[in-house]
Amino acid sequence: MRRISRITVAGAATASLALALSACGSTSTSGSSDSKGDKGLAIAYDVGGKGDQSFNDAAYAGLERAQKEFGYETADVEPTEGETDADKEQRLASLAKQGYNPVIGVGYAYASAVKAAAEKFPKTTFGIVDDATINTKNVADLVFSEEQASYLAGVAAAKSTKSNVVGFVGGVDIPLIHKFQAGFAQGVKDTNPKVKVLSQYLTQTAEEGGFSSPDKGKTAAEGQIEKKADVVYAAAGLSGQGVIEAAAAKKVWAIGVDSDQYKQAALAKYKDFILTSAMKDVAKAVYNLAKSVEDGKPETGIVRGDLKTGEVGLSDSNPKFADDAELQEAIKTAKEKIISGEIKVKSS
Repeated sequence: MRRISRITVAGAATASLALALSACGSTSTSGSSDSKGDKGLAIAYDVGGKGDQSFNDAAYAGLERAQKEFGYETADVEPTEGETDADKEQRLASLAKQGYNPVIGVGYAYASAVKAAAEKFPKTTFGIVDDATINTKNVADLVFSEEQASYLAGVAAAKSTKSNVVGFVGGVDIPLIHKFQAGFAQGVKDTNPKVKVLSQYLTQTAEEGGFSSPDKGKTAAEGQIEKKADVVYAAAGLSGQGVIEAAAAKKVWAIGVDSDQYKQAALAKYKDFILTSAMKDVAKAVYNLAKSVEDGKPETGIVRGDLKTGEVGLSDSNPKFADDAELQEAIKTAKEKIISGEIKVKSS
């Protein structure tokens, strides 16, 4: 067990931490700062940062759980606009140098940075969310079968639409988001072949704001709703807030992603129009890696969450969704078939 520290400091905890991180993103920490290797979990956010009500916030929830349970010092660091892989590597290396362990890059964009930092700090465990390409003995690749949860979202959409038109809004046109689209479209078609799926990506690259522009998400959703879509599923990070806003304004269903967006405080005024969310338990994956380090048996290699492990699935916070017996039976049947292998969900 590492030294316990429960002091909370807002912003940059110490001058040394602030100096080390000033060139590569803001940070918040709890505890004092030294480099004795007795600190706990540190996470570096993906585009959108903390407060996206989705992917990054899920990672922060895992950090909060670890901090509460293990009583140690943690750090979470924001990205900066236009940053390079070298900036990301510097951020991770700075955290490792100060004694944080594990250090997690939240998002596939950290792949090269995690690989480089892990080679420089072989005694530190690193993690990366949503990337399975790093084969280094002190790195855990935390990945998920997003297409499986998206398939269930497709079932929900097909059972809920009245217009027989549903929409998918992807943040960035990349293979990771293709998994969400592919699973969703398959779930819709397997449930009701008569339902049309409208699909749109906001940008070609993350640098163009596909994951961080609610205005882009809102415009895309409004266009699909004009074309009669009455259920719109967004896999777009912070941009998904705009999709949910547009759906609520037009009184049609939105399906959230990654976190249970029905429960997010920032989206409370729209929650009556959030049917469900296709979740992946980033919080659990982050916490589990921290616990494995705390237990002296660090996770490494590919660590996958899917329907069978319970780390992807649909939220049921909205009573209108949870109390729809026919819809719940359809989702249950689809889930069982996916787990058994009877249904093979496409990932592209």
